[in-house]
Amino acid sequence: MKTVFIVNPKAGKKNNIESLTERIKAAAEKLEADVEIYKTKAVGDATVFVREFCEKHGKARFVACGGDGTLGEVVNGAVLFDGAEVGVMPFGTGNDFVKNFDGNFSDIESQITSESEKCDIIRYTTKTAEGERVGYCANMFNIGFDCNVVDAMENIKKKTVFSGPLAYFLGIFTTLVKKKGANLEIELDGKAVHNGKLLLTSIANGCFCGGGVKSNPLASVHDGLMNVNIINDVSRLKFITLLPYYMKGTHLQLKGIEKIISNVGCKKIVVRPIDGEMRLCTDGEITSAGETKFEILHDAFSFVIPKKKQSISV
Repeated sequence: MKTVFIVNPKAGKKNNIESLTERIKAAAEKLEADVEIYKTKAVGDATVFVREFCEKHGKARFVACGGDGTLGEVVNGAVLFDGAEVGVMPFGTGNDFVKNFDGNFSDIESQITSESEKCDIIRYTTKTAEGERVGYCANMFNIGFDCNVVDAMENIKKKTVFSGPLAYFLGIFTTLVKKKGANLEIELDGKAVHNGKLLLTSIANGCFCGGGVKSNPLASVHDGLMNVNIINDVSRLKFITLLPYYMKGTHLQLKGIEKIISNVGCKKIVVRPIDGEMRLCTDGEITSAGETKFEILHDAFSFVIPKKKQSISV
């Protein structure tokens, strides 16, 4: 099978990306593997490239070298094609999807030679000012506080020297001061479960968001369900108290937490912004959206799990 490394030049440091391409070439030569390197040119370019490659050549393995956004683009290009496999070499700031697996994702040879396994994916249909848009999400959607944090974090990274976890924590502080949340109608499997203001909701295939926040600890990429958090519009003080547990993924174990957080699994979801529009964070990428429908697709794409090299005992 041909392996195509989709490299996002804007992910990570320039020197690391240049080193990566040299290491890919060396690994391909050592393994005598059929390998190609493609560097993306703009937002959305990876989706177009992967789709056109599949239409022309069929079976191939595509390794997204970047963050969750790059993975999302590659998945959206590959998901409808039998024989297309997707891998990840994490070079972004979040890299949350790979945290659901036990694999050596930095090993180039393993990316080329390891087996893939079937994973679920979320298909969403959303109404925008330009019309209806259909897409696919590998990891998680965030609406409300979590999405506002990402918005604030990106603004901080653009205007200051801060990046990584520090930018994320500053994003939390900035968002906590404003505490916007969201105003939504939510249906789970055809049943209305919420109408009004809330702090946030996360619609998850995987457990992690925000660079390692275990917001949905019961989520699984294999169970054929989306895991949904709906967190009520609590006070700032209450939120600060809950935040450490939320980040570690132990919040659902707290006594009386069901009065604050609803956590359920479902196959279909409809979210309607009462104010006409909402900010929707899809695998770390934020857009404005209207009514949005979500549906889990079980075992819908093949994901490469790079094997860890076995240590040899003497």
